Amino acid sequence: MTVADILETPFLAGTAPPPAKAPSFFKQLRLANGNQYEMLPMAVYEQPIFQPKGLFGRMLWVNDPDGVRRVLLDNVANYPKTDMEKRFFTAMFGEGLLSSDGQTWKTHRKVMAPSFDPRSVASYAPAMAETTLAFREHWDALANNPEVDIAEEMKLLTLQIICKTMFSSDADDLIELTGKTLGFTQTALNFNLLDILPIIGPRRLKAKEDAIHADFAKMDAAIYRMIAEREKNLADAPKDLLTRLIAAKDPDNGAGMNATEVRDEVITIFMAGHETTAVTMTWVWYLLSQQPAEETRLHAELDAVLGGRTPTAEDVPNLPYTRMVLEEAMRIYPPAPGVSTRVALKDDEICGVKVRKGTQIAIAPWVLHRHRTLWDSPEVFDPERFNVQRSVGRPRFAYLPFGGGPRVCIGAVLAMTEATLILAVLAQRYQPRLKDGETVALQTRITLRPKDGMKMRLEKRAAA
Repeated sequence: MTVADILETPFLAGTAPPPAKAPSFFKQLRLANGNQYEMLPMAVYEQPIFQPKGLFGRMLWVNDPDGVRRVLLDNVANYPKTDMEKRFFTAMFGEGLLSSDGQTWKTHRKVMAPSFDPRSVASYAPAMAETTLAFREHWDALANNPEVDIAEEMKLLTLQIICKTMFSSDADDLIELTGKTLGFTQTALNFNLLDILPIIGPRRLKAKEDAIHADFAKMDAAIYRMIAEREKNLADAPKDLLTRLIAAKDPDNGAGMNATEVRDEVITIFMAGHETTAVTMTWVWYLLSQQPAEETRLHAELDAVLGGRTPTAEDVPNLPYTRMVLEEAMRIYPPAPGVSTRVALKDDEICGVKVRKGTQIAIAPWVLHRHRTLWDSPEVFDPERFNVQRSVGRPRFAYLPFGGGPRVCIGAVLAMTEATLILAVLAQRYQPRLKDGETVALQTRITLRPKDGMKMRLEKRAAA
């Protein structure tokens, strides 16, 4: 991309220059309903290790890939998640992969791995493509150039896909119930600086835990009922993800997961698989609507490879630019902008900086993906960053859309396959356009979403 191209690039939401210094505590409270990462000072994006002056103890922002590797991989045992983060995730996911630690996590990860290997993912692809095709027909039935909230549309589509791949014939009964439950929980994830205050914080967290438990009651009952029905006749059960989890065995000792453990992993997959793919696709449509040259190139690849037909799992490797569009979208708008806050159990050293016991360590894809030492013109949407030539030599821990280290997302291949199929099916016929005058603002609720939705017109492609 040339200098002229960069100058012609339209302003993208959330890419304004960072402030010279962080806002005051009270201003941060007022702005906490948006995307708190936009309040970080410019120094965070320039320094490999940033040490803010805070009211709540010592903290380090680790922005150097070698430092991130130290925390997430090489010395991961010294940097567990904070107690507050564990409590919150446990309230929602029980002992699922996002919340469990130690032997429980290791066992579950090993038992579940075969259900997410490339061959298993390929078996889910037909349901993904067929569900997206049916969703496109729903768009076809709307008025000419209808206006929709693309964020809500993508949540509905990815919810339908995850239900079909996980529950097969039982999916329709769960779509509405699941949508309400997950929607409420996402709304409840309104964390700000009040949550870390000594007296107020614990009370607020307890209230959130109670609300989450109550919200999941109906969904839990439905999942437990389905598990019991499958277990009665597992041999004849649908060969979907739920059946795979129930039947999965530890290759070392033959042990499986009980109903509670299966439930916890089902909820984890729902949240991690449904919401993150939905927000990724929302930002993809937004970026393409603002970047006509990149959109044209995407359409050219889809037309050349697919010629109007429904894509399959075998087509995914033959759509490299489609994948680059998705990867670049997740760089600018990481679906989970903050991987985790960790706490040092013992003294350590990260990139030459002494780390004392009790220091909190922040690692955020939002920062890594925009860091001045790692990316040229980081605010510019440039899918070619991820071509083979330009990717050579890029540090592994400079790009974390799916996390890193032993706890890297188990569903990364599944997510990329799903997003590729969604984009390939829908972009062959439609090119959504941002509504005139629409203002796009960002909001972080674990995932990064448009704060007030995103109104777009569904324009059909002339070539289609």
